[in-house]
Amino acid sequence: MSVFVVANPKGGVGKSTLSTQLAGGLAVRGQAVALGDLDPQQSAQLWLGLRPPQAAAIQPWPVTPGALGRPPKGVDHAVLDTPAGLSGGDLKDVLKQADKVIVPLQPSVFDLYATRAFLDQLAGMKRAQGVDIAIVGMRVDERTIAADRLREFVDSLGLPYLTDLRNTQNYVHLAAQGLTVFDVAPGRVEKDLQQWQPVLAWLDA
Repeated sequence: MSVFVVANPKGGVGKSTLSTQLAGGLAVRGQAVALGDLDPQQSAQLWLGLRPPQAAAIQPWPVTPGALGRPPKGVDHAVLDTPAGLSGGDLKDVLKQADKVIVPLQPSVFDLYATRAFLDQLAGMKRAQGVDIAIVGMRVDERTIAADRLREFVDSLGLPYLTDLRNTQNYVHLAAQGLTVFDVAPGRVEKDLQQWQPVLAWLDA
């Protein structure tokens, strides 16, 4: 059983979008998946409550700060959405559970500077605990200077940069139905599915 943590101490970077899409992608592949939500806003759990019964099943993983517990028995993978401001002992507790950590990062100078210290901290914990860490660009327009700066920033960290996820209303509209890009006809979301392939490949590695 693997635990995949989605973390960034800055709010509004797309952690819940990444977490729910990731859980959906794993579930559609026929794997038993659980989704935990440490964010006080409980966006991921709200999404899970909207998920239709005919969609690939995702179990809830009841978690609270300081008392994560273990994921439900019988799952192949668990995805954990984390809150803004995650640091210190709470971060260490989360990383004790984690096999891999994905950091969503937007191509904004404010996001890059706000996240640098956290990424440095994660890199130190990676060496100490052997947790794999990678970055996913969120709401990225690949044609922009901001996207180039994002890649330059990630290159300076020495961490894997898995993919850019574009800024599309597909995620917004599907989330309102408890769905992901993996749950609908591929022709509707072909570009999005292509962008997700490196993420799923990294999780399988």
